[in-house]
Amino acid sequence: MNRLLSAATPRTLPPRAHIVPIASTILGSALSSLPLIATAPILPPLGLLMALNWRLLRSELWRAWMALPLGLIDDLLTGAPIGSGMVLWTSCFLAFDVVDNRLIWRDHWQDWLISATALTLCLIGGWLFVRIEGGGGSLLLVLPQLVIAILCTPALVRLCARLDRWRLHR
Repeated sequence: MNRLLSAATPRTLPPRAHIVPIASTILGSALSSLPLIATAPILPPLGLLMALNWRLLRSELWRAWMALPLGLIDDLLTGAPIGSGMVLWTSCFLAFDVVDNRLIWRDHWQDWLISATALTLCLIGGWLFVRIEGGGGSLLLVLPQLVIAILCTPALVRLCARLDRWRLHR
């Protein structure tokens, strides 16, 4: 009887199973604030890419509210207007919930398209937030950052998959 009860209870996950996704997203946001000298924004939003890839890889990992603190941390680390990341990331997570409910299955190409759409909307939304505060410039300045971010997506999906394998390894 004891063996049956222990087999029926869910396995306990190691502490890194909860820490790795959050830490990798925060680290991605911190890497985006590296002091690189450029005339236009070219470094992709790595924190957003990590959050989107974790959400696409493991939809059960985070609820939509998790985007609020992650977006706030990203705003604080990257110098974006406070609240922009919170609004945009939460909107993406809510849209991902709708997509998860509509699609029965997804493949790599659909995930890439979903991620590219979310990145496009988030970068344009971030540009609008900066424009409201009186900064910004032409929307064409965001285009190289968007292209680089979309092209970096498969590499970061692989990184998230490797981190996921490591975090669940016993």
